[in-house]
Amino acid sequence: MPERRTDIDMAKGLAILLVVFGHLVARQDPQNMHWYEPLRRAVYGFHMPFFLYLSGLVAASSGFLANGRAVFCGAARARAERLLLPFFGLGLLVLTGKLAAAKWLFVDNLPANAWAGLEGLFWHTAASPALSIWYLFVLFVLSLATLWLLDGNPERLPWLLAVSLLLYPLPVPAYLYADRVFTYAPFFLLGAMAGAAGARWNEMLDRYWAFALALLLAGLVCVALWGQGEERKAVMLPLGTLSMPALHGMLRRVGFGRLRATLLFFGRYSFMIYLGNTICIGLTKGMLLRFMSWNGAHFLLFAPALMAAGLLGPVMVKRCGFRQMRALNRLTD
Repeated sequence: MPERRTDIDMAKGLAILLVVFGHLVARQDPQNMHWYEPLRRAVYGFHMPFFLYLSGLVAASSGFLANGRAVFCGAARARAERLLLPFFGLGLLVLTGKLAAAKWLFVDNLPANAWAGLEGLFWHTAASPALSIWYLFVLFVLSLATLWLLDGNPERLPWLLAVSLLLYPLPVPAYLYADRVFTYAPFFLLGAMAGAAGARWNEMLDRYWAFALALLLAGLVCVALWGQGEERKAVMLPLGTLSMPALHGMLRRVGFGRLRATLLFFGRYSFMIYLGNTICIGLTKGMLLRFMSWNGAHFLLFAPALMAAGLLGPVMVKRCGFRQMRALNRLTD
């Protein structure tokens, strides 16, 4: 089994921090609070492409994508246990919890009824009541589709990337998350190519990360200040691609002290945080709304409380609860 890489764990830590930040506001933006939406718009320009890049990088560097079709059935079972089981289980839990909690608390993205919630969760997925966990389903599809199409031949990766880029601008309907599969396929494949390149990719990161970071920051400033109304896919392709050498290279080369330890900590709990952050954020927001409004200066109190809940709540559940339950502990590692 390949040795665990601290640069990838740190990158996961940074990525999950950005994911939680993007989840602080679900549907209703706080009024009279003008700083959050431009920042979120900038974050959404690259954070999930960066996450998919890391997923493709791990899939290739771990040897998963080097397998041929002969292992496909076994790989599909393992991927289903790792990704689909928490996807369906958590999706149903979120749906049930929202319908029950709506009697006592404010609930974001509440479906009209149980049937509408199920239809959104599994078919008309743009209306999913648990849309924040789409990554699990998309990663399941992309990892297995890439494994099948490569059939143990990594030289096919550039051709798959070329096809995914041709399909990228097409308007794909949001059934079974197909729109997100086609949107994020290029970033997963770029990560797979980076993982297949190995040391050559690492050398490029170390050489060009500062230049890529400067371009990324300039692009993010433009999106934050003037990007309202821009097509998100048009923004994500350049910014998401730049984020790969910029952020990964920065984390490889720059010493961060305590920040390094923090990123490693959250990186190693990133899967559990991804699964549980919106539940913890939603519960905390519902309780706080009983005492204060969502708008104006109150959001300055909401934001750190929700950020802490989204990051530390799932970690506490994992360490204090799931470690006593072997199956759930293994499933959320």
